[in-house]
Amino acid sequence: QVQLVESGGELVQAGGSLKLSCTASGRTVSGYNMGWFRQAPGKEREFVAAIRWIGDIIYSADSVKGRFTISRDNAKNTLYLQMDSLKPEDTAVYYCAAGSRTSDPARLYDYSYWGQGTQVTVSS
Repeated sequence: QVQLVESGGELVQAGGSLKLSCTASGRTVSGYNMGWFRQAPGKEREFVAAIRWIGDIIYSADSVKGRFTISRDNAKNTLYLQMDSLKPEDTAVYYCAAGSRTSDPARLYDYSYWGQGTQVTVSS
């Protein structure tokens, strides 16, 4: 089993930056694809960004390209999401997830393990 815990979410003004972290425990996640998803009130959970298990390919939603950067440190069993130029529409609960290396990194239902989420609120 893999346990994931997100941190770093908070209230920030539009144009600001935040860095989210997701720390894994239970087993190493170096062999897993890792991703970030988000869910705004009244909306479905959506893909934000993902990184393959060996870190060679990164996927990002069009809405965050050029603003958000996903990275991982397998030695620390940690996933990151650097968020810059934040907009009010980025307001959501952000979840990290781990899926098998053969899964589709952008597909929500291919992920097996999920964190509890961290709230990001961007004020205008």
